Amino acid sequence: VWRYVKERRMVWPLTWAVIIGTLPGVLIGAWLRLEYLPDTKDFKFFAGLVLLYIGVKLFSDTVKTKKQKAIAQKSESSEQKTEFIISDTRFSIKQVEFRFGGEQFSFSVPGVFSLCLIVGIIGGIYGIGGGAIIAPFFVAFFHLPVYAVAGAALMGTFVTSIAGVIIYQVLAPIYPDMSVAPDWYLGILFGIGGFCGMYLGARCQKYVPAHIIKLILCFSVLFVAGKYIIDFIK
Repeated sequence: VWRYVKERRMVWPLTWAVIIGTLPGVLIGAWLRLEYLPDTKDFKFFAGLVLLYIGVKLFSDTVKTKKQKAIAQKSESSEQKTEFIISDTRFSIKQVEFRFGGEQFSFSVPGVFSLCLIVGIIGGIYGIGGGAIIAPFFVAFFHLPVYAVAGAALMGTFVTSIAGVIIYQVLAPIYPDMSVAPDWYLGILFGIGGFCGMYLGARCQKYVPAHIIKLILCFSVLFVAGKYIIDFIK
């Protein structure tokens, strides 16, 4: 996150929309999980179908005709010559606009907020940060550049993950018959691995073509979707 801030690749209005939208969702999701979804098998199947749709849409958007590929490659080459910073940010209660890589982008604030609330609920149910879920939505449906959404997604994951841990720790005494409290040792291992991976990814991201990152994101989403659906069938 610090590297994205330092290199001026953080879209702050998007970041705040992610944080404000997902935080109440995490609380709602945690409550739904403990009260109504102690067995998340059925919900996993639904989540798998949603992720499958996102993965297919990402793939179809990435794999284009030869003419579209030529245009994309030309755009990428011009991006590489342009400094990878966020500039000319303008925002209101309805819409945010910013410039990145020589292009102008915009997104609907209510739309992003609503999406983040839903993702926060899903993240609260599973006890995860929503960054991994929300980044594909930003790329596939809001058509935001993959280089620009990563910082906001990581910051949102960081904040909501801390909130999720606190919420589950507080709720643990209320549900003594269920395994609710966080596994701190496993969490520390995840944190160490994630920290190293995120730092390396943030450092290398701007040197990797956008369509390659989209394909990696696409196959990662499809892998998780396939696992969820197969686990449900079994």
